[in-house]
Amino acid sequence: MKKVLLEMEDQKNSYEQKAKESLQKVLEEKMNAEQQLQSTQRSLALAEQKCEEWRSQYEALKEDWRTLGTQHRELESQLHVLQSKLQGADSRDLQMNQALRFLENEHQELQAKIECLQGDRDLCSLDTQDLQEAVWAMAPNVDGGDCCSAGSVPGQ
Repeated sequence: MKKVLLEMEDQKNSYEQKAKESLQKVLEEKMNAEQQLQSTQRSLALAEQKCEEWRSQYEALKEDWRTLGTQHRELESQLHVLQSKLQGADSRDLQMNQALRFLENEHQELQAKIECLQGDRDLCSLDTQDLQEAVWAMAPNVDGGDCCSAGSVPGQ
């Protein structure tokens, strides 16, 4: 019976040793799991922080995009207005150039008429001078008066 008691004592010690080893192994696994949990929690916190930063950047970029879209539409509108004004200015420029050419042609025609009239005037002036000389030659005035004044007209 002593032998049985010793065997039972050995089995008890063996079970206790195995239980201690199992408990030690479970405790080590628990500590590893807790370390992994802490590491995962830190990673999660960093990921959430990055996510929040990216969300903020996304919202800022979205707002910038809206602003740029609005500015783009305003600039396109201004461009259309300026293009319309440019077309109007081009049209007015064309009209002004046509009017200028018309006035230049009219000026040239008037200048030619002036030169023609000056030529006619010069001829008329010469003809008038010739007629006056002819009249003076036909009715000389002895007393130095005007041939058209009273007493100097021939035949009086």
